[in-house]
Amino acid sequence: MAVKKEAPLLVAEEYYQISQEMLESFPKYRLPLPVFRYRDDVAQLQMFIARDQRMSNEQVEEVHNLAREGDLFVSRVDYPIYSKHIIKQLDLILSDRNLKEGEIAYICVEALNARLKDYLDQPVKIVADKLYADTLVLTEYLMADPYRIKTFLNRLSREHSLAAHSVNTMIIGLWMLFNSKKDEKAVERKELDRYALALLMHDAGMSKVPSFILQKTTPLKPEEKDKITQHALMGAKMVQKLDLGWDELVQAAFEHHERMDGSGYPRKLKGDQISKIGRICAIADSFCAMIAARPYAEAKEPLAASQEIAADARYDPRYSSLIRNALITQEIALKAPEKAG
Repeated sequence: MAVKKEAPLLVAEEYYQISQEMLESFPKYRLPLPVFRYRDDVAQLQMFIARDQRMSNEQVEEVHNLAREGDLFVSRVDYPIYSKHIIKQLDLILSDRNLKEGEIAYICVEALNARLKDYLDQPVKIVADKLYADTLVLTEYLMADPYRIKTFLNRLSREHSLAAHSVNTMIIGLWMLFNSKKDEKAVERKELDRYALALLMHDAGMSKVPSFILQKTTPLKPEEKDKITQHALMGAKMVQKLDLGWDELVQAAFEHHERMDGSGYPRKLKGDQISKIGRICAIADSFCAMIAARPYAEAKEPLAASQEIAADARYDPRYSSLIRNALITQEIALKAPEKAG
C-alpha cells in the first residue's frame, strides 16, 4: 500500500495536495478543476488532467493512485472552485491537511451561511439536520485547537442579513465561551456542540417577521414593534420542533433579548433568572448587530460597540467586558474580512 508523501515546501505554497477523500468527492470521470502530478525525477509539477476532461477508466485509476501516493495537486489559483466544492461537503476540512486556517474559516462560514439560509427558507427537521451536521464539523475542528476561533473573528460579515448575523453571533458567542473559561475547566465537547447550534439558531424567529418591517428606516408603529418582540417566542417554538431536547437551544432563542435589570423581553427576566447562554447570546447578538450596517442604523466600529455594551448595566459584566478588554489590549483585532485564497 502506498504511503502518502508530504508536499514539497515550495509546491505546498502554490498548490493543494489532493487527499483521497477529496478526490472521491469529485465526479468520477470529469474533475471540476485541472489536476497536476508531481514528478520526482524532475522535481516539478506537470499538468495531468484538464478541467472537465472526460477520463478513461485507466486514467481514473491512475488519478486515484497518484492521490494515494501524495503526487496529485490542484493550483491555489483554483481556490474558488475548490472551496465551493468543500462548502457542500464540509467534513472534508477535517481530512485535508493542506488548507490554511484562514481558508478553513472562510469555508466554514460560507457553509454555515448556506445551510442556515436553507433552514430559514424551509424550517423542517430534515433541513435542520444538515445544519446540525455541519455545526458538528465546526465544533470538532475547534475542539482540536480552541485558539482557532480567533481566525474566525476575521470572517465576521459587516453586511447585515439574518444568516450572516446569526453566523457572526455564533462566532462571537463561542469566542466568549472559550475565554470565559480561562480560569475554569476547559469547554467540553457536548457543551460546545450545544452552544454552537443554539447561537447559530438564536434568531430563527426573525424569519417570521414581515420583511417590510425589517427594512423600515423610520420608527416602527406599536403593532410592528409587537411583531418584532414576538420573534423570540417564535424562534423558541421553531427549535423545539427539532426534538433535540437541549435547554440551550430554547434558552438562546427565548432569552437573547432579556436584560439583567428586567427591562428586556419577552418575559422580563432579571439577573440569575437568565441562563448563561442567554446572557452570552444577548451580548453577542447586540455586538454583532451594532458592527453591521442595518437599514435603520450605520455600522459601528468594533471597539466602540464593545465599549458601549461593557458600559451598559443591562448586560452581565462577567461577559460584556471580554470583547472590550481583548480589543483594547489587542489580544484580538477585528477587521474587515479578507478575501479567501
